[in-house]
Amino acid sequence: MKCPFCHDLDNRVIDSRLTKDGGIIRRRRECSHCQRRFTTYERVEEMLPMVVKKDGRREMFDRQKIIAGLTKACEKRPVSTAAIEQTTDRIEQALQERGDKEVASSVIGEAIMRELHKLDQVAYVRFASVYRSFKDIDEFMHELEELVERRKQSAGSQAAARERKGEAAG
Repeated sequence: MKCPFCHDLDNRVIDSRLTKDGGIIRRRRECSHCQRRFTTYERVEEMLPMVVKKDGRREMFDRQKIIAGLTKACEKRPVSTAAIEQTTDRIEQALQERGDKEVASSVIGEAIMRELHKLDQVAYVRFASVYRSFKDIDEFMHELEELVERRKQSAGSQAAARERKGEAAG
């Protein structure tokens, strides 16, 4: 590791600690040449797949593109930056777990849609309207109707679960 002050390569680690989430090691180092101390962070290099675009082009996976899309969809919504980061982490982890060398951009788009549906339904509709490129109001209304129907089904199953819980308690 090169010293950021004198650029000498000879240094020693004087302290190592895991970060709270355990994914990164923080190391305090001391340069043997100038005796100044500096901190480095070490983490596993993640191998993410190449993204295959609709037109067949391939490009490196870019986490920032997902964050930008989520941020835009969640603009002026009660969604924290931390929630956007966690959502991006889940999408990224799912892609890694697939183990594919290449993944279609549509797979990433659908993963974003699933996560947004759980996170914020207005943001989901915003993202869907751009991602799915609705051609007219009928397509947009169809998506909204499906969203409302899923919400009703979810509310119905939650009410039934509360009812069963009440019966079990009584």
